[in-house]
Amino acid sequence: MEQPTGGAEPADAADGTAESLDRPLPEGVRRKVVALVSDAFGGLTVGELPSQLRQYARFTPSRRAKFAGNAMAAALESDPVFRRRIGERIGQTQPELAEALTSGAPPAAADPVDVAAAAYVLRPAGWVKLVAAAGEEVQRAHAERADEETRRELERLREELDRARGQTRADTERLRSELEASRKEADSLHRKLRSALSEVKRGEAALRKAGAEADTVRAEAAAQVSAAESESRRLKARLSEAEASVEAGRRAAREGRSVEDMRLRLLLDTVLDAAQGLRRELALPPSSLRPADGVEAVEPGRMSPKDIAARALSETDPALLDQLLALPQAHLIVDGYNVTKTGYPQMPLEKQRLRLLGGLSVLAAQTGAEMTCVFDGAELAAPVLLAPPRGVRVLFSKAGVTADELIRQLARAEPAGRPVVVVSTDREVADGVAKAGARPVASALLLKRLSRV
Repeated sequence: MEQPTGGAEPADAADGTAESLDRPLPEGVRRKVVALVSDAFGGLTVGELPSQLRQYARFTPSRRAKFAGNAMAAALESDPVFRRRIGERIGQTQPELAEALTSGAPPAAADPVDVAAAAYVLRPAGWVKLVAAAGEEVQRAHAERADEETRRELERLREELDRARGQTRADTERLRSELEASRKEADSLHRKLRSALSEVKRGEAALRKAGAEADTVRAEAAAQVSAAESESRRLKARLSEAEASVEAGRRAAREGRSVEDMRLRLLLDTVLDAAQGLRRELALPPSSLRPADGVEAVEPGRMSPKDIAARALSETDPALLDQLLALPQAHLIVDGYNVTKTGYPQMPLEKQRLRLLGGLSVLAAQTGAEMTCVFDGAELAAPVLLAPPRGVRVLFSKAGVTADELIRQLARAEPAGRPVVVVSTDREVADGVAKAGARPVASALLLKRLSRV
């Protein structure tokens, strides 16, 4: 925003800017001032506008008056240069009014609000009096309008009062006629009521008679119910006796069968004891020889000296897993995700599980060993719909329990002496199952064995 030059302030003071209002600008004058500034606003360049008003430069006069009215009034009051430019535009658009105000003789026929608004912008000598006079004129016109409206309202109320009085008289006459009709109707209702009361009394007498008859019927029914209950109790007692008799018969039949079973078991024990006594008496050793043992041949499994060096298998040799699973009643426990993420981690978890379980199913069919595959339940976003393959037990750890802990629980649950093989590369799992008596093997060993399936 351009700042006023050094010589601008004395000129404004000489034109009357030293004068000031001692009260707020009348609302009508303020609206007129905002309208004058909004109309003159469009004749100025953006550079000639104060900085706070430049954003409204492209607005229409009506939108400027609506959205920038307070800002334009504040700029007009605080920026003498902007006020002088607006005054110059007013002088161009309303030259007669501007010249009259400058000469100190405003036209008598002009609207006091227009004169006060132009005087507020141009600030000629005595402009404060013109603004005050316009405010008084506006108040006087407002008071006259209020008096006229009050007078018209009073006339309207008088007319409404006359209409209301006429309506009241008509309503009074109508209500009197309705009251008379109501009285006649009430007399008729009283006669009907007396007749109805007589009917009610006759009905009450009939009701009392019916009540007495009902009491008699209830007494007879109560007597019949009592007799029926006595008969029911007698029949229940007979039924209980019959049930007790039947139960006694069943118990006697069971005891008879038990005696026969006891006799048969005693006879069998006697025969077995006699056979054992005869074997001890004759000192017969258990027979370990069979006819086929007498035929000379090379028995499988007999190792020659040159085969002794080949007995120790590598920890990564799949034959080691075959030897372990060939042990009697062997149980193979597999850490599922440890194996799949070692062998094929790029596949989705669902496909990893299916691939591993398919291989274990074939291995179970080949070896006949018991197999349990454990997966971590924490990896699941929802319950798994999975049909376990034949020969493989599939377990998922519960919430709060890891697959490693479930594997250790399975190993500890096995009886001492049973061959248990645990497949996991996790050192903590391997150490834990080893303490429980299981044999840990690496996941790579199982993967190599399954690649031959």
